[in-house]
Amino acid sequence: MSSYKLSCTLSGHEMDVRAVAAAIHPDGAIVTGSRDRTTRLWVPQGDGKSYQEGHCMSGHNNFISAICIMPPSDKYPNGLIVTGSNDNNINAYSLESPLPVFTLEGHANTVCTLAAGKFGTLLSGSWDTTAKVWLNQRNVMTLKGHEAAVWAVALMPTQGLMLTGSADKNIKLWRAGKCERTFTGHSDCVRALAILSEIEFLSASNDTTVRRWLTTGECTHQYHGHTNFIYSISVLPNGQDFVTSGEDRTVRVWQGGENTQTLTLPAQSVWCVATLINGDIVTGSSDGMARVYTSNPDRVGSSEALDLYNKQLASFTMPAKAQAFGGIKMEDLPGKKDLDKPGTRDGQTKLVRNGDIVEAFSWSAADGEWTKIGDVVGDTDSEARPSTSRVMYEGKEYDYVFDVDIEEGKAPLKLPYNISDDPWRAAQTFIHKHDLSQYYLEQVANFIVDNTKGVTLGGPPVVDAVDPFTGAGRYIPGSTADPNLPQIGSGGSGPSDPFTGGSRYMPAAMGASGAAPQVQTGVQQPAVNNHTPSNPFFPKTSIVRFDTANPQAMLGKVKEFNDVIDASMQMNEETFGILQSFVNVTGDGTQGDSPTSQQLDVLWRLLQWPTDKVFPAIDILRLAIRHPAVNQHYCNTKDGEEFLSHLLGLASPSSPPANRMLVFRTLCNTFAQQDGRQLMATKMDNILSTVSESVAIKNKNMNIAMATLLLNFAVELHTSNDVEAKSQCLSVVSTMVASEPDAEASFRLLVAMGTLMTGDDNSVAIVRSLDVLAYVSKLAASKEPAKVRDCAKLVAQMLN
Repeated sequence: MSSYKLSCTLSGHEMDVRAVAAAIHPDGAIVTGSRDRTTRLWVPQGDGKSYQEGHCMSGHNNFISAICIMPPSDKYPNGLIVTGSNDNNINAYSLESPLPVFTLEGHANTVCTLAAGKFGTLLSGSWDTTAKVWLNQRNVMTLKGHEAAVWAVALMPTQGLMLTGSADKNIKLWRAGKCERTFTGHSDCVRALAILSEIEFLSASNDTTVRRWLTTGECTHQYHGHTNFIYSISVLPNGQDFVTSGEDRTVRVWQGGENTQTLTLPAQSVWCVATLINGDIVTGSSDGMARVYTSNPDRVGSSEALDLYNKQLASFTMPAKAQAFGGIKMEDLPGKKDLDKPGTRDGQTKLVRNGDIVEAFSWSAADGEWTKIGDVVGDTDSEARPSTSRVMYEGKEYDYVFDVDIEEGKAPLKLPYNISDDPWRAAQTFIHKHDLSQYYLEQVANFIVDNTKGVTLGGPPVVDAVDPFTGAGRYIPGSTADPNLPQIGSGGSGPSDPFTGGSRYMPAAMGASGAAPQVQTGVQQPAVNNHTPSNPFFPKTSIVRFDTANPQAMLGKVKEFNDVIDASMQMNEETFGILQSFVNVTGDGTQGDSPTSQQLDVLWRLLQWPTDKVFPAIDILRLAIRHPAVNQHYCNTKDGEEFLSHLLGLASPSSPPANRMLVFRTLCNTFAQQDGRQLMATKMDNILSTVSESVAIKNKNMNIAMATLLLNFAVELHTSNDVEAKSQCLSVVSTMVASEPDAEASFRLLVAMGTLMTGDDNSVAIVRSLDVLAYVSKLAASKEPAKVRDCAKLVAQMLN
């Protein structure tokens, strides 16, 4: 493969180019976003090596920090250009207008990363420490778990998997809104992510490394080459090689696991890099330029363009401290004669003495020569004092260009200043340019005065090698969003449903091969024919309960265990009699007599038994929780959280399968009364997390219980407008469908899915985005049971 060379420079932005992306339409076009608050579309010209600005978009109140391209849809056949900004908002643009077609609001701080997925799914990351999932212009899910800014997001090809990288140095893998795995290894802020395949991805960090990961958690390779923060990473069209950019002024090409080429730019910060479909790469940098590089000789820029580029490189002024060159002593450096020696690797930097000037050169392995990349000024121990050189900033020369930190976690702002300027006038100009409060005027003016005392000759200050956005290594936000837990609309509980079937009491013996209850739908099955079946399955409007039981068998099992547990937990005959009376009062779940506080206390004590002996107590609770008085006692706003926490603890991954199955059945029955429904609503997030932990277990009775719990949530959410809650529920439903449980569990999951999608286009879009159609179609193609096949056909019809 030929080496990359400059193809062209895209000049038009007035400030740093912070984001770049390959456009979908027109073919070969490029999108750039800048600190100047504009986003621009660049259209390729006939010569194949030049671009013309075709569209300029505005609408943000602060600088652009992220760009992604939404795929074409029926409504937007050319796709959408989506931008994230320091104004905390996300704008979406078509090519028909310079103003956004819609704006997404919800983040509490800068939106610094975006990724687009199938069916209109959008994933955003923010300095507010969260990532958000958007669909149909609605925030359908918020991913919370990072302790600092979310700098990078990516969508895996695998159904429902999302990645986030953060200033807390961690990467998280999410499914159905829950963190499935945390990847640790980077020693500083994770700034970029790129997907290689369904099981592999790359991460880039301020620790100057790139890491290659498997989704199972293993880091399979580390790539070293950059000498400063890495800001961006993009995979080349072959799907394995990639390019990176960073604060060391370079774009690096990685092929076959090696850094095969290093491109040095005439700018300090190379904020972003993206690959084009033709294999070219585009960069955005702190000099306000976007540049296209190509490995195709036919698209290499003209000799005039290359000469100008090389002159810009050679004249670039490089503060020693910003380049991390170490303590430079003029007398220790070799002369230019040393450039006769070839470099040892592509991108190797060498400093040489040329009179009183220190010059920096970079070795090009492809060309077999040293290329001048700038003059080095200052030394690593110098304070902010002038040298004989001046600093180029926005096309003008200044004695100083200061980095001014206005707010922790926000980017330092550039403050150019000449000795001949009035400090107060320079401060006022700086404040107007960056829309700052007048409160900063005296502070900025004093900063200029303090840092230029006694200076009569021009020269640049030394710039610390810190991330202009994350300060000393990482961003720590000043505030975080704390949205309330999703609230689920209330729905009335209906009569007992034939979904629950009947079974004898044998939870201790239940297992993957245990007998499952025979369940009937309670509706007439449509005749088997070639026509689309009618819909007797959904929307379901009443909850499903587990009512059938053998109370005497439960009490017998309690008595058996009571004889063998620790004496401190044993019941005497009187206490056992109280428990028996409690079962008699509450066993049928009707209004009837109310249990006494003494009876309720005995049950609670029974629920504290060891995990291998507690399952009959959970089963007694399953029946009792349907009773209004019991439901209110355990699920009220004061005691409900402690009750549910204990119950979910009994369903933890370390708990026996019998306990977990019975807890899920108990939660299904908790919907029977208003207090229980309210508790389930407010703690839905915790409950779904517990369900997610058990999805992979192949246990028929447990799977049916979990599917029924999800169905009951669907019944409650059907009339709700809480899109995020519906999305959470559908995500877990889809994940469980994809695990291919037995027929009865699959049937209940299909009914849950259909119930939430009925009359709700948002829910239909959510399910489509979860990529579950293949599993539904497989069920629709099955022969038996007929109810599963016919229900699946109806769900598939809604998704097609």
